[in-house]
Amino acid sequence: MSKLPVLRPREVISTLKRAGFYEDHRKGSHVAMRNDDKHCSAVVAVHPGTVPKGTLKSIIRQAKMTVEEFCSFSK
Repeated sequence: MSKLPVLRPREVISTLKRAGFYEDHRKGSHVAMRNDDKHCSAVVAVHPGTVPKGTLKSIIRQAKMTVEEFCSFSK
């Protein structure tokens, strides 16, 4: 299993965009990303600092990806 990267919320959003997601909508500080091919969505909270590891794991799980897949799309 790959080690989880330490990313800021904007980096998580750009990684999901490279994986085929698009910004569906925003509500407050939360951005809902959607992928119609996988029929799934992932919600990213845009707060200062980095995304906690547990939250990043949850985002990856919502996106129906593995950690390895997610890491392959991040820079």
